[in-house]
Amino acid sequence: MREISLPDRTAAPNLTDYATARAEYDMTVPPRFNSVVNIVENWAREAPDELALISLGPSGETIAEHTIGQLSARAQAAARALLALGVLPGDRVFIMLPRVPAWYEAMLGAIRIGAVVSPGTNQLTPRDIAYRIEKAQASVAIVSSEGARKVDQIELPIPSLRVKIAHGEQRVEGWLDWDELLENSGDDELPADPTAADDPMFLFFTSGTVSHAKMVRHNQSYGLGHVSTARFWHDLRPGDRHWTVTDTGWAKAAWGGLFGQLHERATIVQVALGKPDADTILKLLRQHRITSFCAPPTLYRLLVQANLSEYDLSTLRHCTSAGEPLNPEVIRAWAQGTGGLTIYDGYGQTETTLLVANYRELPVRPGSMGKPIPGWTVDVLDDNGEPSPDDVVGGIAVNVMDPRPLGLFPGYVEDPEANARAFRNGWYYTGDKAWRDSDGYLWFEGRDDDVITSSAYRIGPFEVESALIEHPAVVEAAVVGKDDPQRTQIVTAFIILAAGYEPGEELTVELQDHVKGLTAPYKYPREIRFVSELPKTVSGKIRRSELRERLRAERPGR
Repeated sequence: MREISLPDRTAAPNLTDYATARAEYDMTVPPRFNSVVNIVENWAREAPDELALISLGPSGETIAEHTIGQLSARAQAAARALLALGVLPGDRVFIMLPRVPAWYEAMLGAIRIGAVVSPGTNQLTPRDIAYRIEKAQASVAIVSSEGARKVDQIELPIPSLRVKIAHGEQRVEGWLDWDELLENSGDDELPADPTAADDPMFLFFTSGTVSHAKMVRHNQSYGLGHVSTARFWHDLRPGDRHWTVTDTGWAKAAWGGLFGQLHERATIVQVALGKPDADTILKLLRQHRITSFCAPPTLYRLLVQANLSEYDLSTLRHCTSAGEPLNPEVIRAWAQGTGGLTIYDGYGQTETTLLVANYRELPVRPGSMGKPIPGWTVDVLDDNGEPSPDDVVGGIAVNVMDPRPLGLFPGYVEDPEANARAFRNGWYYTGDKAWRDSDGYLWFEGRDDDVITSSAYRIGPFEVESALIEHPAVVEAAVVGKDDPQRTQIVTAFIILAAGYEPGEELTVELQDHVKGLTAPYKYPREIRFVSELPKTVSGKIRRSELRERLRAERPGR
């Protein structure tokens, strides 16, 4: 294992003056641009022996290490292999691989030749896979051997799919072998500038918290859009080791383990975790000298249940979180247990790069999303499209005019109605609610559909969830509105209890009183349900829409 020096937790942050960074940040994209050529291969030419990727097994064992020169060479081999199979610029490639080096080979190789990649999580069912391949009109599928068996279970033909490639120790009948293709890819010269900056690069599928998944297109310039994510939020500098806990099938993998990190010349760490457990993760942070760590709130809530003082986290300098709002109590518990490490929350969408974040240069207000990232103008608008007054909830919107921010998607694919709702009067409406305080910090309230209307009050679920999390009995909470004839809706909480606590009427009353003491009394959950798990998307977001539907199904007559 390669050694690096221990990080300096007091190192000056990359963003030292927020106002100056906002005024001066400019990431110019040339007309001809390819994220692999201009980021990966550029680094490989200048410093081929610098470490770019560490791949770890489920227990933290090192599976492979790649210098940037090696990673670039493997990507070029993959590109030649795909070209030999007749894959052309603009062809759509469905990729469903776990956290293994082959994921990088396939992604970078396809992007290198101008193909459009559509990553899928390994949890997809045969039905999910069929939907995505058909919707994306993918002509190529690159999947694990297990994924190949899922594809083979699809009963109806998929006319667009003509090339099937599997990766794994076992060969799959009827499928080409990925490693064999790369081994025999030759050494033909690749095009020097295969794509324009506005050529398509990604087709992501939204996580579908309130509707069916939509296709989100991102262009080649999206690779540079995540420089601000890596530089200002992850606070990366050359030689850092960054680990984002994520599945390879959703946009967070691009946020935390691809072009932004490679542009900043940090080493990406990927771990083939099974079901996450606190002991394994906390030991890996020290064992592999992670300096920058990003995980969803769900995972931080798990980690703070451990006795953090028992673990050596001296290599860790910077911690971030996104996916769902991070509860203030978790931020406090993490700081207390790690000797002062702050979790810097961030906010963005599959449709964007990072939009709003907390930074080392600015004081963190626990529970706040922070302030807009340099390069983006983000505000809270009322129903008339005007800025909402401070402390008043409105819709989170992005200014798309002069210039259009780098990393914002061009639009939903083949969905004009969704585009008409999202893009209006020079703004992109995220579909999320927030409020702005007098100092410009933004505070998340929930999705449009998540906001609860009770007795004329509008209640954001996050504040109630945060209050519940502060009680020692609560590991995780999800709050939704339950239809009620007298109050329109009542606040209903679904709660996972910590070890040593039992559900019951006494605990219910205690939790209700606890919330009343921390928030306005009208926000307390009038109904509490104790559950063993919460429905979530593959990206870890709570599916409140499913909880609402569960409650509606209980109504008489349904």
